[in-house]
Amino acid sequence: MAELQVEIVAADHFVWSGAAKLVKARSVDGEIGVLPGHVPMLSVLAAGDLEIEPVSESRFSVQVDGGFFSVESDRVVIVADNAVLGTAA
Repeated sequence: MAELQVEIVAADHFVWSGAAKLVKARSVDGEIGVLPGHVPMLSVLAAGDLEIEPVSESRFSVQVDGGFFSVESDRVVIVADNAVLGTAA
């Protein structure tokens, strides 16, 4: 099964990386849902929660204060102004 390689970093610290089935985020233009095979994109994140569904763990959230969201070749990179791991969603 295809999976996404996800990396989340804040301006001053590493937050999380790993394989995921789904990444959901809020951009300044609306909601983004990314599954494996998604077309390449670059978007500006709005403040709010990211939702990550890892391949081998429970779904969880990450609170971000804005930043950038990039997708290319099943790789998702999120660079947030600030980010804090939340609880299981």
